[in-house]
Amino acid sequence: MSKGQATKLAILDEAVGIASRIGFNALTIGQLAEQTGMSKSGLFAHFKSKEALQLETLERGRERFTDIVIRPTLATPRGVQRVRAMLDHWLVWETQALEGGCVFVTGSIEFDDQPGALHDALVRNQSDWAETIQVVVRTGIAEGDFRADLDVEQFGFSLQGLIYAFHHLSRLLQDPKAEEKLRAGFENLLADAAA
Repeated sequence: MSKGQATKLAILDEAVGIASRIGFNALTIGQLAEQTGMSKSGLFAHFKSKEALQLETLERGRERFTDIVIRPTLATPRGVQRVRAMLDHWLVWETQALEGGCVFVTGSIEFDDQPGALHDALVRNQSDWAETIQVVVRTGIAEGDFRADLDVEQFGFSLQGLIYAFHHLSRLLQDPKAEEKLRAGFENLLADAAA
């Protein structure tokens, strides 16, 4: 990796952190310049526009999500163990990797009803995440850990619901029992799916 590429990745990592804390709409080249100590003109040379910055920040978030959640999950043995690992790694992403929590939850709230390139990129990311959950659950069925007639889409929907509820409880409501409630809901979901 060249020095320029390494610099850009460091800038984008800072941008992901900002978007996590205050959202994509508030992420500006000026604010990023202030956070990184770089000049606005230097950053403008990298991104050209606020939308380009937002899109590249989202893509960098996707890369980091893949490194923190997806790859470690897929390295875990197939079946219920992998499904458990998926939630555990997502919790690392939500509670440790980013100060403001999942950047995709933040972006989804901001852009759910705003057409445009960032909306479309978020839809692709969230659709890919939903598909990843379903693939992991299908391997659990193939391994015999989950019942053969399990509605995989419903399982994924329910898990996503738990994830969003956790984000809401822990971030907005500061509920000290948020993780306990998430894990209890998850165990109920697994019990219902068990072979």
